[in-house]
Amino acid sequence: MTQHHTPARVAMVSEHASPLAALGGPDAGGQNVYVAQLAGVLARRGHHVTVYTRRDSPRLPDRVRTADGVEVVHVPAGPAAPVPKDELPPYMPEFGAWLGREWAERRPDVVHAHFWMSGTAALAGARELGVPVVQTYHALGTVKRRHQGAADTSPADRIAAETAVGRACDAIIATCADEVAELQAMGLPRERMHVVPCGVDPGKFAPRPRPAPAGKHRLLTVGRLVPRKGFDRTIRALAHIPDAELLVAGGPELALLFAEPEAERLLALAGEYGVADRVTLLGGVGREDMPALMSDADLVLSLPRYEPFGIVPVEAMACGTPLVATAVGGQLDTVVDGRTGVLVPPGDGDEAAIGAVVRELLADPARLARYGAEGRRRVLERYTWDRVADGVSRVYGAVSSVPSLSGVVR
Repeated sequence: MTQHHTPARVAMVSEHASPLAALGGPDAGGQNVYVAQLAGVLARRGHHVTVYTRRDSPRLPDRVRTADGVEVVHVPAGPAAPVPKDELPPYMPEFGAWLGREWAERRPDVVHAHFWMSGTAALAGARELGVPVVQTYHALGTVKRRHQGAADTSPADRIAAETAVGRACDAIIATCADEVAELQAMGLPRERMHVVPCGVDPGKFAPRPRPAPAGKHRLLTVGRLVPRKGFDRTIRALAHIPDAELLVAGGPELALLFAEPEAERLLALAGEYGVADRVTLLGGVGREDMPALMSDADLVLSLPRYEPFGIVPVEAMACGTPLVATAVGGQLDTVVDGRTGVLVPPGDGDEAAIGAVVRELLADPARLARYGAEGRRRVLERYTWDRVADGVSRVYGAVSSVPSLSGVVR
């Protein structure tokens, strides 16, 4: 039965990740997709959803309405030009002041901030109006500093600012249990945290017909071409999997790929381990091509050293492809060891053991098929955008005066 509820005014703040970039821009990362998809589902349910993102070009219109009915507002804060994410904090006071003026005229029922900088701006804008603020971090400075050390380019006060945002907001949405533990270690109150995972579109990410096997087993690894994604470990493991080829999807388009230091490093490593003839770097693969690529693979390997949530395992499971994944971050929640794939330790140096796990799986097609089917089932139960929107709406409803924000408006 359809529930009838008053539409809510939902303001989302996503200072560096525009939902419009999710339509194919080079910076369309997980946060862009998350904001675009969540906003779209809520708008289709009849709510008034406005996303505020920083104007990074003079040519952008002030306001744009998407096909789903989401209004995207380009906020003037700092230069109307691209600015690296880590250099944006000085412009957040200006962003927050602009939001305060906008919301004084059109008061939202709830504000949802994405990333810590958005949190500082959203809290500044909402403070005097008494509008509740919900925070999703998407990534945490403590985790980044622990794993990247001197290579971490985050602003020096990031962790202090993240903590202040967590103390001042009305609720925190964490994407996995591991993030809850990190937030508690920062001293933030557990009772204000709610776990709602990221999602995937199971209509687009769905099993595709596979071509007849062409000899070698096909392994796939997907992600940005950065060292933390662990593609080097995948290549070292391949040396212990003699009858398999490895496709690496990620990075810039193929024409620009080999100017990337990480691409050069991976190719050199493949040569060093004697597997260069079995490793193919595909460069960036469009989202529309990813479901077919994932469906074609016997196994998806997701071996990052750390991962806040990690959408690749969920996309692979939606395509019915089993996984071998490191036991880190969100992968501890999404990949069920022995049911949708196998979890392996995150430390370096155990690539021979990973190779043995992969060989054992490839030798058991019935087990692969069972893991693949179970993964698809798990996605439909837990990781659709409708499920995500239900969870987020319950949090909105808990902090705002709008009754049962999770209801469908017709």
